[in-house]
Amino acid sequence: MAHYAFLNSSNIVLEVIVGRDEDDNAHGVSDWEAYYSNIRGLECKRTSYNTYQDKDGVSHHALGGIPFRGKYACIGDTYDSVNDVFVSPPVENEEE
Repeated sequence: MAHYAFLNSSNIVLEVIVGRDEDDNAHGVSDWEAYYSNIRGLECKRTSYNTYQDKDGVSHHALGGIPFRGKYACIGDTYDSVNDVFVSPPVENEEE
């Protein structure tokens, strides 16, 4: 099972779904990002549930693999197409 993020025109993640594995050629489909993009009419990018960033912003793969696209995409994240990564929105500090 793979996860896919749908993006608006500003590359902000609107929704993340569970979909077909990228190597699943069911129904003659070989590019699931393009398939889901065509169905929804929104840009779609695969994301890895096993990729995360530590507190220092360094990407890791939970199972020892290669981190994919920086981190698992969450609603509100931005997709950086230049670096092919998902980026969390900045955290605002509350003044005490």
